[in-house]
Amino acid sequence: MPRNLPLGNGNLLIAFDQNHQIRELYYPHVGQSNHSLGHPFRMGVWVDGNFRWLDDGGWERDLLYQSETLVTDVTLSHPDLDVAISASEAVDFHENLFLRKFTLRIPSKAAREVRLFIHHDFHIDQNEVGDTAYYEPERRAVFHYKKKNWFMINGAVKANQAPFEPEEETADELALGVHQWACGLKEIHNMEGTWRDAEDGVLSGNDVAHGSVDSTVGFTVKVPPGETVVVWYWMAVAPDFKQVVAINRDVRQRGPEFYLDRNVAFWRLWLNTHLPDFGQLPDKVKKEYERSLLLIRTQIDHEGAIIAANDSDISTAVRDTYSYMWPRDGALVANALTRANYVDLPRAFFKFIQRVITRQGYLLHKYNPDGSLASSWHPWIREGKKTLPIQEDETALVLWALWQHFERFGDVYFIKPLYRTLINPVADFLADYRDPDTKLPLPSYDLWEERYGILGWTIGATWGGLYAGGKFAEAFGENERAEKYYQAAEEIKAATDKYLWLEEENRFARMINSLPSGEWEIDSVIDASLVGLWQYGMYDPQDPKILATMEAIKNRLWVKTDVGGIARYEDDKYHQVSQAVDEVPGNPWFITTLWYAEWLAKTAKNNKDFEKSLELIEWVVDHALPSGVLAEQVNPYNNEPLSVSPLTWSHAAFVSTVQTYLKERMRMM
Repeated sequence: MPRNLPLGNGNLLIAFDQNHQIRELYYPHVGQSNHSLGHPFRMGVWVDGNFRWLDDGGWERDLLYQSETLVTDVTLSHPDLDVAISASEAVDFHENLFLRKFTLRIPSKAAREVRLFIHHDFHIDQNEVGDTAYYEPERRAVFHYKKKNWFMINGAVKANQAPFEPEEETADELALGVHQWACGLKEIHNMEGTWRDAEDGVLSGNDVAHGSVDSTVGFTVKVPPGETVVVWYWMAVAPDFKQVVAINRDVRQRGPEFYLDRNVAFWRLWLNTHLPDFGQLPDKVKKEYERSLLLIRTQIDHEGAIIAANDSDISTAVRDTYSYMWPRDGALVANALTRANYVDLPRAFFKFIQRVITRQGYLLHKYNPDGSLASSWHPWIREGKKTLPIQEDETALVLWALWQHFERFGDVYFIKPLYRTLINPVADFLADYRDPDTKLPLPSYDLWEERYGILGWTIGATWGGLYAGGKFAEAFGENERAEKYYQAAEEIKAATDKYLWLEEENRFARMINSLPSGEWEIDSVIDASLVGLWQYGMYDPQDPKILATMEAIKNRLWVKTDVGGIARYEDDKYHQVSQAVDEVPGNPWFITTLWYAEWLAKTAKNNKDFEKSLELIEWVVDHALPSGVLAEQVNPYNNEPLSVSPLTWSHAAFVSTVQTYLKERMRMM
């Protein structure tokens, strides 16, 4: 199930599913720890005795964002309930505060009593053991806590609409406090949780529970016909009681509307100060570009880790998630942000890499947001010998992206401390980690994490990293070192022509491996990742060998259904929907389709060529969720999101491709 509406500030990330239930709640790192573990935080609506949870199939939902912001624009209605609900929600850009504004309207001519019930299924610190939930009467609030994770739930309605005499009002004359509450047990003794208690419209009022617990709070208002009534809800998050009540106090004093308004203003400021001249691009492409930047921001931790995806539904299949920092994904996302003229976020990423790089100059498989080593399925041994469990492109692309960043911004004082600690070790590793006979990079795991060998993509990335190392060394006046890196890069290119080019098939091989007999095992499967041979500079995009290879990619990997798009490679079995590989070589991926669109822009010679590139860019927009979220891949028959959603890399690829398109259009003017 996709995550249609992520909201975040770098410390706190909250994401809604397609039913508008909270399914992800990360704190204090984006991607670590998940205090919901994918369990739904339900919301229910009671109107004059009729009750429906938001996952009921009868709801009509529009799950959108307000333009140019990370503030939601949600509308909800149900044929069995005489109420229309609009929701504006945000995670504050500065405080760890989640804010929700519900505006209620009655379509009929009769006044209605409406009760909103909001449920919290915490698994604090990623497990349900030893949690506490309690109601505190002074603040009329519910607290959940364990260790250094505190969550305070509160809300407000207009003072004259509260079902109690308010002891204290906010700056906006709102009566503070939840109207109903229940704290109880779940997942033990056949107990489902307090959300069941809400279905009759009345909560038990149980004040405390410990162990495996949940809670539900309720708000009751009378809604006159033709008028609107607002219910506010907020959750403060902090390491201790003192800090959550301090956040709550600020909301009380300033009023919740203040926080919502400032988030609209902040995100528009953050976005609009960096937007390019879009020229004649369609409005929907501009909007997806803006949305992609904002969604990328939600997936970046405050300490610099760029997380691949935060969609815990994937864990139901493999018992692991995408909530990690893959150096490859991070480098390509950082480069997209660099190209979009953002300075601070790429810098934080490169500083993160500086902290985790090995002494030998390579990066391991993936990392947790706090910098610790993450789970991996790459072994340290192959055929009885110790082998580095790496994907070499992950190391190389960081150096390539760092040079792109420096070349754009010229930030010498930022780069200076990285030169000896990051740049030189990585470039030395790339130059040395090669076969002494062929001069090619030694085998490593591929970018799709499915095979081991010498990959075209990895070769191209390694060339790009070495060239970047040479440019850095040259810039710092170390010409002998620069020559070492340049020579290694040229040797790799010459070896690629010799070993990877398939003369009879007139294209490059995906992968080769040396056999004990001295012969070469050739993997000639057509793979979209062969774009790495030109994306990082080793070949010109218009080199005849690249032209032939890209033509083979388009002809063989285009999905021949009404959905369209380009698959990763022939007979891709990851989330495979169809085995009719002649028609559906694999599921269409946004990234691979954008790679081809980018190549079309780089090789365009006239307006018609640019139209072909733009058609694929628009294809991406047309196959996104209504909120603008891009999954990893989609179903080739019905366009439903597959795997994780959103995938940060998908949005970065969109930003980079639009940037390339705009740059190449300028070339033609």
